[in-house]
Amino acid sequence: DLYGNVVLSGGSTMFPGIADRMSKEITSLAPSSMKVKVIAPPERKYSVWIGGSILASLSTFQQMWISKGEYDETGPGIVHMKCF
Repeated sequence: DLYGNVVLSGGSTMFPGIADRMSKEITSLAPSSMKVKVIAPPERKYSVWIGGSILASLSTFQQMWISKGEYDETGPGIVHMKCF
C-alpha cells in the first residue's frame, strides 16, 4: 500500500513539521479508506546519497553504467538501450 509507506528522504525534508504537513496533505488527497503513514527517519538528510551509493556498488547495476564515450557516440538514446 503506497499511502501507508511514504518515506521522506533528502535534505529538503529536514524542515521542522514537514512530516506532519505531508501526512495531512496526503490524507486530504487519498481515498478515505486508505491509511496514510509518513516516516521521517532522522538520517533522511543523507538517505538519498546512501541509497545511490549502495545501488552503484551492486554488480548488477554496473551493466547500466554509461561512459562519456558511449554517450558522445550514441547520444541520450544510450540510456534507454542500456537501462530499459
